[in-house]
Amino acid sequence: MTRPAASPLPELGLRANLGQFAILVGVNALVGGMVGQERSILPLLAVDVFGLSSVAAILTYLLAFGVTKAFANLVAGALADRHGRRPVLVAGWLVGLPVPLLLIWAPDWGWVVAANVLLGLHQGLAWSTTVIMKIDLVGPRRRGLAMGLNEAAGYGAVAVTALATGAIAAELGLRPVPFLVGLAYAGLGLMASVLLVRETSGHVDREGQAALAGSGERLPWRGVVVRTSLRDPSLSAASQAGLVNNLNDGLAWGVLPLYFAAAGLSIAEIGVLAAVYPGVWAVAQIGTGAWSDRVGRKRLIVAGMLIQAAAIAVIAAGSSFEVWLAAAVGLGVGTALVYPTLLAAVADVAAPAWRGSAVGVYRLWRDLGFAAGAVLAGVVADAAGLAAAIWVVAALTAGSGLVVLGRMRETRVAA
Repeated sequence: MTRPAASPLPELGLRANLGQFAILVGVNALVGGMVGQERSILPLLAVDVFGLSSVAAILTYLLAFGVTKAFANLVAGALADRHGRRPVLVAGWLVGLPVPLLLIWAPDWGWVVAANVLLGLHQGLAWSTTVIMKIDLVGPRRRGLAMGLNEAAGYGAVAVTALATGAIAAELGLRPVPFLVGLAYAGLGLMASVLLVRETSGHVDREGQAALAGSGERLPWRGVVVRTSLRDPSLSAASQAGLVNNLNDGLAWGVLPLYFAAAGLSIAEIGVLAAVYPGVWAVAQIGTGAWSDRVGRKRLIVAGMLIQAAAIAVIAAGSSFEVWLAAAVGLGVGTALVYPTLLAAVADVAAPAWRGSAVGVYRLWRDLGFAAGAVLAGVVADAAGLAAAIWVVAALTAGSGLVVLGRMRETRVAA
């Protein structure tokens, strides 16, 4: 099947496509909000409602989410290259629509795990597609800015929704009211994707025409997987850094609320900490993405991984809300340096004809970090305590930054 084209020769660039770009920013904010509804609540729900005590058992929802989202990213990239972006986006919202209802009605923890399988599918299909579509629209010169705006919208919504649902849960209980926010997001996202979003595959064809001879050739899917995962030094370095970065995010999502609760913080305080980290990340990456367009990708990625490692170590060593708040800010800054820059680096290296698949492979490895974090943190926490798990993640993050330093070449295309 051939991919549908948006128009014969669409113009590339942020200014030329501002209206459609803004719609996609809004759609991705709703995608992020679907994750945000869980960030403050789900680990506490596991303990207070379902009576789980093992950290490994609690983190089964995160394992299910991470594995499903990782492979949904891979599928989304391939489908987007073959059949167009918009159908994949709409499918993602159809899959996500039942998630809040399952969380509201869940009679046991298995339902929560099943809801997170659907959430992983939704995030992989919908978030991957909005990333690819924004890259399509802006062309090669403003990829860092485009990714900064995309990820800012998504993780800004994660932060705002985590703060809001934490406050709602403190007043009205962990269920059902906080998850009604997610139900509203799902309805709005589906309507916007069906009624307002336009196909962007024509922009890929336009960029391919302007590319150097041979760069527009389509690679076989297996070749893209091998090249992105192993063969290309920059793509493989980006993939491992993305995995470790989301291992950190999985720690923040699944382990840190339990760690803070064990230290005596209230639900409202946990909600603040759960919101500050993605909130700082969301705001800062608007600037860091654009900054990488000017100064390059590699140095920002290395610095960001090392800053994250230091912030996680402070969380493990700290013992007060104020210290943890400062560390959450640092973790957000470090993640902002890394997150949009890694996506831009992948888009720099991949040719237009196989870029969607390459982004999907990168996001496969990145989001397997959630699953790796769930397994690693669960095993270490049950064996040696929550603090030990946090220290291990800090060390892995520092090591990942050093891998990027030694393996990645600078990928930014000179203006």
